[in-house]
Amino acid sequence: MPTGALGRLLELGRQLCAIQETLEPRTEPAAVVVMVADHGIAEEGVSAYPSEVTGQMVLNFLKGGAAINVLAKRQGARVLVVDMGVQQPISPQAFDGQAEWVADLAVARGTNNFTKSPAMTMEQAEQSLAAGRRVVAERLAPAGMRIVALGDMGIGNTTSASALTTALTGQPVIAVTGRGTGVDDAGWRRKVKVIEKALALHLPQRGNRLEPRDALRAVGGFEIAGLAGAALEAARRRMLVLLDGFISSVAGLLAVRLEPAARGYMVAAHRSAEPGHRAILEALDLNPLLDLGLRLGEGTGAALALNLIHCAGDIMRDMATFEGAGVSDRLG
Repeated sequence: MPTGALGRLLELGRQLCAIQETLEPRTEPAAVVVMVADHGIAEEGVSAYPSEVTGQMVLNFLKGGAAINVLAKRQGARVLVVDMGVQQPISPQAFDGQAEWVADLAVARGTNNFTKSPAMTMEQAEQSLAAGRRVVAERLAPAGMRIVALGDMGIGNTTSASALTTALTGQPVIAVTGRGTGVDDAGWRRKVKVIEKALALHLPQRGNRLEPRDALRAVGGFEIAGLAGAALEAARRRMLVLLDGFISSVAGLLAVRLEPAARGYMVAAHRSAEPGHRAILEALDLNPLLDLGLRLGEGTGAALALNLIHCAGDIMRDMATFEGAGVSDRLG
């Protein structure tokens, strides 16, 4: 091809080659890891839906009825649903094999209401990071996984993600807080006030110098911590880490603040409609592949981007060179 003629597809291919240390990269098998947890901050009326929806959505994932099931199936990707702290007990008889259920990693049944106390203890933060690493090390690495796409579910988690965004980037709360599940104007104003109150209470220091574990402990979520751990372990094992939307990208920034080298293994699948996502992508210096106005989570944007990743690998591996195809190269 003329130099650079495939644009960002070629950039993706080069990144795959660098990650796998080969000129013939492979992009299959791939998995979408959907980490799920409840949030105590939901008590403050920051979501349009009640907390029990978290557990109800888990059942939907496991029965194959969620958007991520549909999109992952189209891409041939495996779906793992990981309990990082769901309040509602989930019966192993509740699903029919449409997704794999990882049920033994929760450190508590939801975080604390962080307007009253830190969201979790430092021990719980470390345990959740380690749990995310275990998912990759014990479930995905033995299966030879090449790509790990990160997804999430948890009522209240955009409040946690917005608080983390302000804490880690220094951006104003009002600029990085969106409507999440679709709260009205009054609900959005309440959400902003809740985050401002929590940050004033727990994290007066903000920005690049803030210790990421301190931010996670104060206003984080168990699923966000788990996703950060998964990203770190996937990078350590030379897997491509495909970030979905706002929540998983916040987890990606936490991972990079903990281990900066992890940045080179990450691809941003899409730009979410949540305003805080733009600040996180800028902090990560990642240019998303897609911009479709998505704000569902679950890993749906990452699943859509998988096709581009597969195509980039195919180009690097299977496309002929000028010499191999018998095509004259450029003059001079």
